[in-house]
Amino acid sequence: MAALKPAERPRIAGQQVLAGIQPSGIQHLGNYFGAVRQFIALQEGNRAAYFMADLHSLTSIRDAKRRRELTHAVALDFLALGVDPKRSVLYRQSDFPEVTELAWILTTVTPMGLLQRYVSYKDKLEQGLKPDHGLFAYPVLQAADILIWRADCVPVGQDQKQHLEVTRDVAVKFNLTYREVFKLPEPYILEEVAAIPGVDGRKMSKTVQNGIEMFAPEKALRRQIMGIVTDSKGVEAAKDPETSTIFQLYSLFANPEERAAMEQAFRKGGLGYGDAKQALYEKVLAYFANARAKRRELESRPDTVEDILRDGAARARAATAELMHEVRAAAGVGPPR
Repeated sequence: MAALKPAERPRIAGQQVLAGIQPSGIQHLGNYFGAVRQFIALQEGNRAAYFMADLHSLTSIRDAKRRRELTHAVALDFLALGVDPKRSVLYRQSDFPEVTELAWILTTVTPMGLLQRYVSYKDKLEQGLKPDHGLFAYPVLQAADILIWRADCVPVGQDQKQHLEVTRDVAVKFNLTYREVFKLPEPYILEEVAAIPGVDGRKMSKTVQNGIEMFAPEKALRRQIMGIVTDSKGVEAAKDPETSTIFQLYSLFANPEERAAMEQAFRKGGLGYGDAKQALYEKVLAYFANARAKRRELESRPDTVEDILRDGAARARAATAELMHEVRAAAGVGPPR
């Protein structure tokens, strides 16, 4: 895969980084460019922990077999794209029971009003859905995921800053109720990363199923790219690259000269959308060629992946044991130390 551009390289060092992905669907280009690529880069010079948030997915997926499949798929994605289990801690959320213990302790000091104002909960209400307690309490489990690591920073999108704000509020509430135990994490946001458009021109999202999946079989990947919605302009007509989903996606993979050539071809006319989509398809295949090969190899060794996750969970529990001792002592639960 191509190296990160200077503006996309991590600007921090020596910090504890924590991030997770909910296995609620197949990962796509938006997930990679908006999140996972940052995770990979932040391994350099930092202490990093990454996890598959299968407990969080209980709020949206009711099929146990599907949840296991998607959780395993996210683990494969992480490893294929460059998460190094020797440098980072990679684990499955449900293999780390201290997180749910901490979530309960934090729940007892979290104001109801804070959760009622949470965007995801409000969105579900506005959509006419009947959210369960899991969705309502989701931010507290998320806070536990972060605070248990004493994370310095959490890589998030610009639209996810509220996640960190709620986590900080919960930490402050605990610290004021008992004593100061938790540090307040900061969001790590790459301002250069814009929303990645999906095949319908809207933000690429698993929810609306408009993604382009970097690990899809070649025929399926080509079908997704060829399905990008365009206007009805013919081959010879000039086209506006600034409003083209094809051009925006192509620009993620192209070097400056290739991007300039594609832009000129759009504006001049003579380039059909089909040919532009084919060029994008070839770029995607080339960019992820090594990752796709590594993922296929990992798929043939499921026991190896499980060993990595079990080892990651053991390392996570060991690394956070002292923090949990402090939490229990502060709250007065468990045997006295």
